[in-house]
Amino acid sequence: MSLYHRIKKYQPSLMASKSHPSTDPSRAPSSFEREESQLWRWALGFLILLAFALAGLLWERLQGIPYELRAIPIGVLALSLLFAVYAYGRRREVGDLKLLLQGLQEHVGAAPSEQQLDQLSQVIMRSQRNFKELIDSLDDAACAISLDGTLRTVNKRVTELTGVAYSDLVGRKIYDFVEEPAREPAERGLGNFLNKRHWSGTVKLRLKNSTRPLYFDCVLNAIIKGDEVVGLSVLGRDITEQREKELRFTELFETLQEGVYFSTPDGQLLDANPALVTMLGYAQKQELLALDAGVLNTEEGQPPVLGRALDDHGGVRTREVKLRRKDGSSAIFLDSSRAVWDTSGKVIRYQGTLVDITERRAMERQIAQQEEFRQRLLESFPDLILVVDLEERYTFVSSRIKDLLGYAPDELLGKKISESGSHSPALAALYHDVASSRQLFASAEYTAHRRDGSSGTMRASASQLFDADAKLSGVIISVRDITVEKKLEQQIVQSERFAAMGQMIGGVAHELNNPLTSILGVSELLQDNETNEAVRKQLVMLQQQARRAAEIVQNLTYFSRPPAPGKSPINLVDVVERTLNLHAYSLRKNNITVDFLREPNLPHALGDPHQLMQVFLNLIVNAEQAIREARDRGTIRIRLGKTDNSVWASFQDDGLGIPPESLRSIFDPFYTTKRPGRGTGLGLSICKAVLKEHNGSVEAENAPGGGAAFTVSLPIG
Repeated sequence: MSLYHRIKKYQPSLMASKSHPSTDPSRAPSSFEREESQLWRWALGFLILLAFALAGLLWERLQGIPYELRAIPIGVLALSLLFAVYAYGRRREVGDLKLLLQGLQEHVGAAPSEQQLDQLSQVIMRSQRNFKELIDSLDDAACAISLDGTLRTVNKRVTELTGVAYSDLVGRKIYDFVEEPAREPAERGLGNFLNKRHWSGTVKLRLKNSTRPLYFDCVLNAIIKGDEVVGLSVLGRDITEQREKELRFTELFETLQEGVYFSTPDGQLLDANPALVTMLGYAQKQELLALDAGVLNTEEGQPPVLGRALDDHGGVRTREVKLRRKDGSSAIFLDSSRAVWDTSGKVIRYQGTLVDITERRAMERQIAQQEEFRQRLLESFPDLILVVDLEERYTFVSSRIKDLLGYAPDELLGKKISESGSHSPALAALYHDVASSRQLFASAEYTAHRRDGSSGTMRASASQLFDADAKLSGVIISVRDITVEKKLEQQIVQSERFAAMGQMIGGVAHELNNPLTSILGVSELLQDNETNEAVRKQLVMLQQQARRAAEIVQNLTYFSRPPAPGKSPINLVDVVERTLNLHAYSLRKNNITVDFLREPNLPHALGDPHQLMQVFLNLIVNAEQAIREARDRGTIRIRLGKTDNSVWASFQDDGLGIPPESLRSIFDPFYTTKRPGRGTGLGLSICKAVLKEHNGSVEAENAPGGGAAFTVSLPIG
């Protein structure tokens, strides 16, 4: 019933007071006073309802909201001021009503005019309209419900939610529009509400015209008439979107495979999702949350691993941490966390994620070990390894290239084969044959130019390289320096030739010995019978030359004879003389004089005379070649001597001498200071090897007067 109709209801009472003076004249004003009291109760109830609702809805949420949302309390204050202004205006309207009623009481004998009743009804309707506009302006749903569930009044938000007009809502049961909460549970809770006359909480609401559940934070207050509860006022804030976000967050929180946690600034866990509980080996979340902050540490005495320092500003922190599982084992996690602040800017908790990377780190260590092993394998491999892509560019070069060619690997990476300093057409042709699949595997020998300008013989073996998809991605080439092998091959060929010559010398010496024996015998007979002195001298010369030829043949046979097993005492003077006789012709031809000082009382040495003749012959040949490179004639000085435990022989020439930088390498295999084609570089290395087998030695130095001197030492036999 509207206030206008109530005024109309009071009009007969006023008229009756005029016709019946005995009637209580204060009846009409008492009714208006009750209306005024009821109005103010509604206003105060609404104010209290609003205060409780805002306090209940915003108190906990304001603790964690960012600074930019702190304007909400200011908005609430502004709304309260607007309501005060509205209440003040309503008070004035009620005051006007009271004045009208007082005027009616003073003129109770006369019936109120129609104009006065219209004025009174207009004031009341204007007041109702202002009040409705106020509650309609609220974003929250507000309504008044009687105890039997009848809607007494609703605001605009309720009509929008239900999709029903205001006139069709008021006066009907709320259960005509609401499916959930059901009627029976609501009525069971009504008794508790009548006792407390206040209730607040979250309500799940499902309307009959919609399948989507809605969630409201509601505040219910009792509407009291006298001392009796006649209904309840409801103020509900729609939190459906927020609740859905919370449900999605909860679902995400519970189903994430990564560990999610909330902790205090000192590292104490406040909450954890099931994934983190499982990662740490616990069966229940409560068991994990009950642990002290330091229990997760893998090292004793350290600050809690999830805690932060007091001066930490709460920014995003990403790091690797090691946590202790329930069984005592440790695990490596990737921790990403940041702070949550209260309204005053104080850090109240930290939230973050933990990703178990234990297996990943173990796999990375394994891969690193495999990579290190592969790298070491390639670095220690005696061959140079090259990988060339299909664009002819080097994509991998092992460090062996530094020893092989003098280049650094970075100097070749990214370059084409034709751009490298050691480019060889044969290597490029080998690459193209394999890359074009004309050959699946091929090898070639080529000459490579080193960085220092020298060259060497290389053998390259190439095969196709495929990627993970079995697609041809390039060619892998292994390169080996075979310069030494090639020289060894040449030396072996030469040795075979010398061996064949030695076998031939044995036959030649046997063939020469027979005629030489005859010549010697005939010459002796002729000398005995010859009386002519001139002829006799010629026969003596013939006999001497034949004997000399026989000695040469004997020395050749001695030199070419295979060495006897074991070593025996030898006369060093005799071995040197035999060697000089073998090389006498070449020395005379090149105008080289031999200054040989014999030592008659020299102790015997222990060794193989055939091998020592090869050593001495090599030293004499080297001295001869050194003199020929310096001058047209020269002298080789040969001296013998002894020490307490050994005998020695020195061979000195007057050639150019040995360069100082070559003295340390002069006995290395294939090292030579001679011009190309004049030597293999193996003679001195063979001499050193032979003397080492004899427990002797050979040393080289530059003589004070010029030239080089080689000294051979042998143990006394």
